[in-house]
Amino acid sequence: MSLFHAVFLLLTGLGVSLSQDEKPTVPFGCRFGPPRPYTLLCDLEAIWGVVVEVVAAAGVLAAILLLIVLLCRLHSVTEAPKRSGIGPILLLLMGIIGLFGLSFAYLIEHNESICVVRRALWGLFFSLCFACMLTQGLRLRRLACESRSPGGCALVGLVLGLTAVQGIVAAEWLLLTVLREGNPACEYQALDFALACAYVAALLLTALVTATLALCGKARQWHCNVVWLLVSCLLSILLWVAWVGFYVYGNKVLDKSPDWDDPALAVALIAQGWLLLLCHAAPEAHACLRSPHQPSAPDYFDTSQNSSRMREASLDEDIPLSHRQFVENQGYAFDENAAGLRSGSHHNGNTGARPSAPFRSNVYQPTEMTMILNGGAVST
Repeated sequence: MSLFHAVFLLLTGLGVSLSQDEKPTVPFGCRFGPPRPYTLLCDLEAIWGVVVEVVAAAGVLAAILLLIVLLCRLHSVTEAPKRSGIGPILLLLMGIIGLFGLSFAYLIEHNESICVVRRALWGLFFSLCFACMLTQGLRLRRLACESRSPGGCALVGLVLGLTAVQGIVAAEWLLLTVLREGNPACEYQALDFALACAYVAALLLTALVTATLALCGKARQWHCNVVWLLVSCLLSILLWVAWVGFYVYGNKVLDKSPDWDDPALAVALIAQGWLLLLCHAAPEAHACLRSPHQPSAPDYFDTSQNSSRMREASLDEDIPLSHRQFVENQGYAFDENAAGLRSGSHHNGNTGARPSAPFRSNVYQPTEMTMILNGGAVST
């Protein structure tokens, strides 16, 4: 019996020690947080995950708030040029929310499904945002040069068509590398990932060209919108040069690949989202919701204005002095004729009865002021 008890205690202690060795270590800050593979959301040792999470969540809330404000005040936008740009702005906000949401996928540990989502949605959300910028550039160029805008449905259709091209490119890349060649979805070269975004970069460069052409338009009313679009394009190009260079070459030079691959892509997503939100979406939404400019000068053709005295005074100021005096003299002569009509005929001691008022009203009788203005000559 003593041998049996000894063997039982030995096996029990061995099982306890093995269970303690197999228990995974919990990262600092994740004791009551989410389990693996979501530990980067709460790991305070790898602080970049928490920072990306907070900044991305703030961006999602800001974009949703701006989207709700734009939808609630949509009825107040009555001008056709402004109303045509609302559709691309709404799609841009959806793309910005997608960029912030995709950054959370880089806070989750690698697996096949997560890698497929990353590779499929990266270029799709970027192409949606840059297609909206390109469409806004075409719209502003039309407004600046021809003072009229394309229809809102046409602009939305153009955005969706341009975005669908990148969706086809991403689908073809996944089908060729994952299904046909049998490679794991998480194993790909950084240069291949960058080359798969070549169409997105072409959209961004085209948006920059259209914004530059729109800046040369004659209508000064839309130049502020064009400047904001131009600034967004230039900053986006600088950001893309930075993250592509660091992702493809910088990590290898610093010998940090693949440890810094996910942080670099996550930071690029949230930086691009905030850039588009602050430099393009917010100024465009403000321009669309801004009330039309009220003219300071009185509108003489507006029947709602009751200031008839102001209109008469303004009209009198436009009449030259000589014509105004002639009209006053004519009015004086008309009053004299009316007085003669009421009093009948006037008698003169030398010549007898003067002509009656109806006869005098048909004869031109110049006044003294008319003779002075005409240089003493009496017009017949």
